[in-house]
Amino acid sequence: MAHPKRKISKSRRDKRRTHYKAATPTLSKDPSTGELHLYHRAHWHEGKLYYRGQVLIDSSEDVTD
Repeated sequence: MAHPKRKISKSRRDKRRTHYKAATPTLSKDPSTGELHLYHRAHWHEGKLYYRGQVLIDSSEDVTD
């Protein structure tokens, strides 16, 4: 198994890791509601679940068994 011959200092290690940055999430605007949401994700608006401008789930409907 390979072992380092010398200890890598914290500053040298951190210099290498400076390029790892969190990217800002891509937001998309729903064509039917105009609401901003995460790209490729469904979102709730006024009790309805929307994905790509279409209603998937409507929780405002009364469901009685």
